Amino acid sequence: MNGLAKQPVFIDTILPIPGSKTLAIAKDIILVLSFSIITGLAAKLKIEIGAVPITMQTLVVLLSGALLGSKRGALSQVTYLFFGLAGIPWFARGGGMAYLLSPTFGYIIGFVFAAFLVGWLCEKGFDRKIKTAMISMLIGNLLLYIPGLLWLARFVEFEKVLAIGLYPFIPGDLMKILLAGLILPLGWKFIKRS
Repeated sequence: MNGLAKQPVFIDTILPIPGSKTLAIAKDIILVLSFSIITGLAAKLKIEIGAVPITMQTLVVLLSGALLGSKRGALSQVTYLFFGLAGIPWFARGGGMAYLLSPTFGYIIGFVFAAFLVGWLCEKGFDRKIKTAMISMLIGNLLLYIPGLLWLARFVEFEKVLAIGLYPFIPGDLMKILLAGLILPLGWKFIKRS
């Protein structure tokens, strides 16, 4: 992990933009918007189980940080959040300002923090090895639950918050963490061979 010095993230390694500030800014805008859209699409891949649906969003959120880095990863989720509140119906259950009153809104806030933290860890080289990649994904995943569960507690009895907003998601989250934790180091190995 090179003494935790900042390292290039995966996307910048496979898509370098040398020299041109304008092209670098355009690349950043395209990446941020792309991951916002992918997050919205992942929200629609859902299983309704109660107050909080199971979606594929968390995988995209974790990968947005890992692939784009802390700032662009978090910005992709901020963009997702603001466009959703502006009315794009790409949250799991719609969009618009009324979504501020949804039991799942706290998780969307958590997406921003999770993407930033995973990105920061990957900038420190955590995505280069399977063990550290999985640790970064696990930490990021846990971080998104903090605002999610605190917000959910406004809508359900406090004693039921974990049963409704955490426990049903553990098996799927572990599979997503495993998948992301394996893909990233394998991607780095592939790049080094090329």
